[in-house]
Amino acid sequence: METGVISIRNLWKRFGALQVLKGIDLDIQSGETIVILGRSGVGKSVLLKHIIGIAKPDEGSVLVNGINISALYGHRLYLSVRDMGMLFQGGALFDSMNVEENASFYLKEHGNRETEKRYAKSEIEDRVAEALKMVGLEGTQKKMPSDLSGGMRKRAALARLIVYRPKILLYDEPTTGLDPITAMQINELIVKTQKELKATSVVVTHDIISSLVVGDRLALIKDGQIAYVSDPDNFLNIQDPIIEFFRKIIGQDPRSFRTV
Repeated sequence: METGVISIRNLWKRFGALQVLKGIDLDIQSGETIVILGRSGVGKSVLLKHIIGIAKPDEGSVLVNGINISALYGHRLYLSVRDMGMLFQGGALFDSMNVEENASFYLKEHGNRETEKRYAKSEIEDRVAEALKMVGLEGTQKKMPSDLSGGMRKRAALARLIVYRPKILLYDEPTTGLDPITAMQINELIVKTQKELKATSVVVTHDIISSLVVGDRLALIKDGQIAYVSDPDNFLNIQDPIIEFFRKIIGQDPRSFRTV
């Protein structure tokens, strides 16, 4: 099996009596956007947490750039995943901080990952302004999260993610709870971010429209395993009841709506 920048091998995870992951194998290649699809409760977000190392498997491993992060803790784990960033489902902004403070949090806490030196205040401000412009939130630095709409909060959280330019981007249900137009805007930002950062992206969702817009490959979790993984066109032709349902709810191919 060809290995990727992320290699998941025989991953098992149980919560009490519930066996969620049942021997997942998956390789994610450098520079691609892979979408992990599945019904609610099948373990998509659990898998994402294993990829970034905040959850540990009962059995199996997750290798990132050849390093088994499943066996690491503390500072050694941080050093192995510091080039990763995650957009959480609810955005996870700090309610007591304004947009600028949220977006600059990582830069202030960790400094320059390569030089291990602190950033100058002016450089932080410039990088935050650049990230906010990239997600269409220019001039919102002093706004509080409570002043933002749901879509704007997702954009602010994305700015906080991209401000330190991680090489691996993880997205947990990025369009959940958004209206169709705002969801498409977030999808286009995911595509734009992947292209500008030349990053590897992993998107977890149950939204087939979003999947087709952003994904280079689609993978379906079913019965605790990766049942199928393929490019979008071949994925939609797979004979499976879940994929048949996806086909029925798609009208016009959403990739035709993309502007980036």
